[in-house]
Amino acid sequence: MQKKTGCIVILTAFFIFIGGMVSAGAREIAGVHFPDQKIVAGKTLSLNGVALRKAFLVIKVFAGGFYLEKPTHDAREAIESEQVKHLHLHYLTGKATAKKLQAGFIEAMEAANPPELVARHHREIDRFASWLDTDMQPGSISESTYIPGQGLTLWVAGKKKGTITDREFIQMYYRYSLGEKANPHLRKGYLGRP
Repeated sequence: MQKKTGCIVILTAFFIFIGGMVSAGAREIAGVHFPDQKIVAGKTLSLNGVALRKAFLVIKVFAGGFYLEKPTHDAREAIESEQVKHLHLHYLTGKATAKKLQAGFIEAMEAANPPELVARHHREIDRFASWLDTDMQPGSISESTYIPGQGLTLWVAGKKKGTITDREFIQMYYRYSLGEKANPHLRKGYLGRP
């Protein structure tokens, strides 16, 4: 009887452990749940990390989840690798107006990238910023997906805004969230660093 009980305890512990492994990647931040995997462009992407964007230290702007085919803690790998990448932003405030989003995007792109790249790609930066033309409300979603050979596509509140194919600009786009000069909270969160 003791052997049987011991076996049941071991099996129960094993299944609890396996269950924990399966759901270990799923994360919740600021009440927003991000699943551990997503199917994007026919590829299974894993949640690389999550981050909370705040303004003035108190206003929760959005919770973001960053997905990769091949998860990594290395910023350069995440920025430069040729793999499907997906960034999902769930807005938490009504203060994220189109005007603020556009100005914030341009400012962040300029701060996170070398001046010569900013000068060379000002047209793409302005074009992408122009797509952020929606006042976001709590629960509004924006998503961007990079597919190698096709480009970087933006959706805002369920509407496809456009695609940019220039690879140098696309790396600039990921550098503004993951690069050395990116917002440190976003960078750390999206890279899954403790």
